[in-house]
Amino acid sequence: MSAGGPAEVRVRPVPGLPEIAAGDPLGELIAARAGDLADGDVVVVSQKVVSKAEGRTRRLSSAIPSAEASKLARILGKEPNLVQLILEESAAIVRAERGVLIVETRHGLVCANAGIDSSNVGDPGSVLLLPEDPDASARRLRAEIGGAGGTRIGVVVADSFGRPWRIGQAEVAIGCAGLVPIDDWRGREDASGRELAATQIAIADEAAAAADLVRDKASAVPAAVVGGLGRWVTEEDGPGAAAIRRPRENDLFR
Repeated sequence: MSAGGPAEVRVRPVPGLPEIAAGDPLGELIAARAGDLADGDVVVVSQKVVSKAEGRTRRLSSAIPSAEASKLARILGKEPNLVQLILEESAAIVRAERGVLIVETRHGLVCANAGIDSSNVGDPGSVLLLPEDPDASARRLRAEIGGAGGTRIGVVVADSFGRPWRIGQAEVAIGCAGLVPIDDWRGREDASGRELAATQIAIADEAAAAADLVRDKASAVPAAVVGGLGRWVTEEDGPGAAAIRRPRENDLFR
C-alpha cells in the first residue's frame, strides 16, 4: 500500500433497517438504505445483525452443561448453560478469574465469553453467537451490497471488544472484505527520514471504531458508511480480518 496524503474521512449511519431475523437478505436490505455508495466507501456492519441473519441465535436452555462448565460457572458466578456455550465456541481458555472468562474462539479471536452476547437479542432466554466465519460473512455482504451497482466497496463486520490495558470497549473488525486490513509501514521512512521498524496500522479496526461514533447501543442503527478510505479499498476481497490476529507464538501476554 503506497503512502498517500492526508484524506478526509466521513461517517454516516444507515438508518431504517428492520429487525433482522434468520435468513433475511441483510446485504440487500443495507444496500436499499445506504444511499448512493461511491467507489472507496466502506460499509461497517454490526456483528449482531450478521449473526441474526445467519441464524446464530441459541437458547440457553439448549445447552447441557458439562462437568467443566458447571465447575467454571461456580467459580465465576456465571450461568452454567452460558458457560457451556462459551466452551463450545472456544478453542482454549486464556483466563478465568474475577468473574471473567477470556477465551480464544474457534476463529482465533481472544475475547470475553467467546463473543457471546445477550444484548439486543429480544428473547431473554437466548443469546447470539459470533458468525461461523466472519470473513466469509464480509465477503458475502460485499457481493450483495456492491455487486448490483458494480461499486468497489469494502465491508467490515465489527464487534465491541474490551482491551487489556484500557477501560471501556472499542469496535474492532472481526471480519472484512475488499479492504486492506493492515497498512504495513515497516521499511518506510517517517517525516524525519528514519526507517520505521514496527508500525502497522490496523485500518479495518480503525474503520470499525469510526463507524461506532455515529450510532449507539440503543439506536437500532447496525450499519454505517465510512467514506474517504478509497486508497485501502481493493478490487479483490483480500485476506480478511484474519490477517490482524496476532500469531500465538508472538503473543507475549498468554
